[in-house]
Amino acid sequence: MLALGALLAAPGPAHAAESSPSYRFPDDVRDVTGGARSVGAPLLKAGTAYRSVIKPGGKLYFQLILDNREEAYASAVAVPGPANAKLAYGDSLKVSIQDADGEDCDSQRRSIGSAQYPHPIAATAYRALRTSLSSCQEGGTYTMVVERQDEPSSTPSDWVLDLRVTTEPTRGGTGPSTAPTGWPSASPAPPAGAPRPIHGGTGFHDAAELSSGQWKDSLRPGQTLFFRVPLGWGQQVFADGDLANIDAAKDGYVGTALSLQLYNPLWAPVTGASAPYDGKRKGAALDALAPVAYENRYAPSDDTSAMRIDGSYFLAVSLSPEVGRTFGEGPYGLTLRLTVRGAAQSGPAYRGPAPDLGAGPSAAHGSAADKSSMKRLAALGIGTGTVLVAGLGVWTLVARRPVASPGPGRRGARPPEAR
Repeated sequence: MLALGALLAAPGPAHAAESSPSYRFPDDVRDVTGGARSVGAPLLKAGTAYRSVIKPGGKLYFQLILDNREEAYASAVAVPGPANAKLAYGDSLKVSIQDADGEDCDSQRRSIGSAQYPHPIAATAYRALRTSLSSCQEGGTYTMVVERQDEPSSTPSDWVLDLRVTTEPTRGGTGPSTAPTGWPSASPAPPAGAPRPIHGGTGFHDAAELSSGQWKDSLRPGQTLFFRVPLGWGQQVFADGDLANIDAAKDGYVGTALSLQLYNPLWAPVTGASAPYDGKRKGAALDALAPVAYENRYAPSDDTSAMRIDGSYFLAVSLSPEVGRTFGEGPYGLTLRLTVRGAAQSGPAYRGPAPDLGAGPSAAHGSAADKSSMKRLAALGIGTGTVLVAGLGVWTLVARRPVASPGPGRRGARPPEAR
């Protein structure tokens, strides 16, 4: 159990680490304690993995040193715990990037939503460099602010945080400043061949790689499995999943049982889908998405805007714990079908080195041996009852600024040039 404890290690009280859901951090993760104010807050560097803890109602500050040549993304994943914690619809995490005057460059809030049980939630703020913008364009010290909001009925336990800062050079020369339209939306034929076995990871860092085809896995109620899908410029992804029949006939119905959520390489939500379950095979499919293109960032819709960069996109598949209470603890068979349409194209002419976010199969996301070890560890945790199978459920509340908006990945009403 020492190895399992290492996966959950985090700064702060010991019980916060021991009771948190299973979520694998990279081996080189750095523990950091957020500041109580912007002055004197710890510095976060791009490309470094950080782990922290936020208390109920907490507000943490981190410094960022940004130049005027690269755009920046500040991301936080919150992992609530313990496994039996009571959560409410409005429990949420907000991430902001602020300038030296304390004004927001951008912010995003994510809530627990209707999946009122411990599961990871993530939020990403974006510092854009645009000639049409007047604020947040200068180089200097900025602040990443991470805030937590809790309902009175929720369990007052610590949440572990996964923090990351990513930079992207601006595009050289001139290019389109409007999003493309009119991409293919017809669903492709199901991939040929028998499903291949795979085992999903516990989060973004150990997600198992998927390519076009059919894949089979299993998951237990309350569990979320993460998969990564490398996408190059110009490529389009289609994905759907089925939950298998149960062996014994049982009466019951769970309205939001199976959930699929797609994230981009910056950990920003793209789109999601869900399906009910009554003991018989049910499936959920993602809507058709735009091919990956730099100009997508100018789109007014978030699902298109999120398809802005090449790299590893992430598919999170979760099963509601209500399925276990209604039909038994499983595990339940899962079939995933994935189609990546089109050949990878050349990317934009950046003013600096292009970001390496795992667009190709050679990206370093763990060896086959590492993945095998992760699978054995996950099986050990399930067998001993020590790993909380953390589920994402349906991410139903996302807001830019303090404005709430329905549906996964929705942002507040702001002009496209401000995104």
